[in-house]
Amino acid sequence: MLPEPVLRATVERALAASTADQTEVVITVTDAALTRFANNAIHQQVAEYTMALTVRAVFGQRIGLASGADLSAEGVARVVSQACANARHAPEIPDFRALPAPRPIPPTAGWSEATARCSPEARAHLVALICQPALSAGLRAAGHVETRAEQRLVANSRGVFAVHQQTIASALAVVSGEDGSGYADRFGMDLNAIDAEGLAQEAIGRARLTRAPVELPVGEYDVVLEPYAVADLVSFVALLGFSARAVQEQTSFLCGRLGERIFGENITLWDDPTGPGVIPEPFDWEGVPCQRVELVTEGVATGLVYDTLTAGREGKESTGHALPPGAAAGPLPRHLVLAPGTTDDLVRLVDRGLLVTRFWYTRTVHPLMVTVTGMTRDGLFLIERGEVVAPVKNLRFTQSYLRALERVVALGRETKLQLDELVNCRVPPVYIAGWTFTGATEF
Repeated sequence: MLPEPVLRATVERALAASTADQTEVVITVTDAALTRFANNAIHQQVAEYTMALTVRAVFGQRIGLASGADLSAEGVARVVSQACANARHAPEIPDFRALPAPRPIPPTAGWSEATARCSPEARAHLVALICQPALSAGLRAAGHVETRAEQRLVANSRGVFAVHQQTIASALAVVSGEDGSGYADRFGMDLNAIDAEGLAQEAIGRARLTRAPVELPVGEYDVVLEPYAVADLVSFVALLGFSARAVQEQTSFLCGRLGERIFGENITLWDDPTGPGVIPEPFDWEGVPCQRVELVTEGVATGLVYDTLTAGREGKESTGHALPPGAAAGPLPRHLVLAPGTTDDLVRLVDRGLLVTRFWYTRTVHPLMVTVTGMTRDGLFLIERGEVVAPVKNLRFTQSYLRALERVVALGRETKLQLDELVNCRVPPVYIAGWTFTGATEF
């Protein structure tokens, strides 16, 4: 990670070189390492260190963007010059007011030395904790262990100067047998908190249960979704619906529905980038402090997330949800928490249905209905009279995620952190009455 004096000097060079009315400087540093394994053995070690400088130059309501990887005086001047040139030729953005002014940013802990300084040997040790028991069980493990250290600086000519460093550790595995597989993953800031042994036992146990799966006809089934699947459901709904830009552009299912009941009363969902249980983010990509936003309260749609541009359209303040410069999507909720329920064992509540480990290859069919198609993977099980009685061959589904959240019967007590490239969320398992399966697979 770059020392703060180096960051400040780079920002000062950029601002001094700019001829724009306003200028924004973003510097990112990423130090990532990945250990991949398959067939119970490591087959790849990858390490990557990257730096990036992005400058936004503002002339009135014209904005230009340019990026580079050279933080020398010449490199910075080149990026600033290109951003200014791009701005002069850019169309005006009528809704643009100004870059954000400084606001207090509370300190946020997100750093682990164990993660930042993890060696290939340390990652290999975690891989061994997964592969050795899989080998002993006569199964094959594949997956990866990854560590990342990230640094972000956002500064602008109005006085914003915000720096945050964070670490992320992750491990995931698919454990396979002759006719079935099981999945498990773990995420967190601290590598030492990654329970590789627990991950292995979860994936191995699930793989053992998937042997000799039975075929079921397509149709509608009650389902218990494990947190792996719930994360997919919550992410699609939040990303497609709760952006102020999507509502302003009439592409969200929430158009005209804020303040109305959209889900069952047992659904409460919020976005909290600095709260407990998620990978924290104290400020967004404009240097605005991140705020907790109540998205759904007891089934009622209660809030949206904003960046500076979308907030200016409505005379509001940004909630600190801007994406990186140049991102086309607008503000997005990316630190989601679904409030848990009080049930320890959802399977016991189901007379007949399916237990779903996770979804795979999910894609949007109808954005306004959040209708998604995908398939189950790495553990699908038949439930009868409150007990898991058989593994089932994977099924394809086409399902409105909005309709699914209207039909949640119960939520589990325990929650789990799930992370992908865009969203991290903490969710419990859920029991949903009626999930539409439209096709079968051969595995």
